[in-house]
Amino acid sequence: MYTLMVADDHPLFRDALCAVIDAGLPGCQLLQADSLSAALQQAEGREDLDLLLLDLGLPDSEGLAGLTRLRATYPQLPVAIISAEQDRRIVLDAIGQGAVGYIPKSTPRAALLDALTHMLAGQVYLPPDIMRRPPTTPARRQPEAAISAHISSLTEKQREVLALMVRGHSNKRIARELDIAETTVKTHVSAILRKLSVTSRVQAIVAASDWTSPNG
Repeated sequence: MYTLMVADDHPLFRDALCAVIDAGLPGCQLLQADSLSAALQQAEGREDLDLLLLDLGLPDSEGLAGLTRLRATYPQLPVAIISAEQDRRIVLDAIGQGAVGYIPKSTPRAALLDALTHMLAGQVYLPPDIMRRPPTTPARRQPEAAISAHISSLTEKQREVLALMVRGHSNKRIARELDIAETTVKTHVSAILRKLSVTSRVQAIVAASDWTSPNG
């Protein structure tokens, strides 16, 4: 079964989260750390560690610095952020820096377990409620002219698909909302990646994170 680590400096939250995981994913081995240094120490030599859930407010780390250090020290270790912070820009910055997901601490139990299941299966999890919010500040990762050229090369349907991707929708939900087949969505996503000159869905979301469809 899976091995997960919860790195959070609040014992009550840490214990509660572990209890939810233990009940929802029976058989998981759970490790706990109350600081970044403790997480780094426990992760050493643990090739069986499948996922590390990292709080952004650890006492010996600030913001995404802990994620950066973990990624540099253990580049093969999947790290997901679990935080009370719900700023859309921070979510995208975390994903851009290599996090495999971002889980708000307000996430309901069922959604939390669903997020963990997705990440343990090798998928990236983005919180839909946060991703549906409009961006508060633009933060383009490519020159504005380049992004405009990429976006203008998309068909109208591809722009609709991209807008829903940015909001954190899955292919299945995109297919349902646009009333098209899921295989058609996959074809559009492949075309979007090619036209945006990126290699993954996450890169496409980050590249277009401050772009919204003219239709809203």
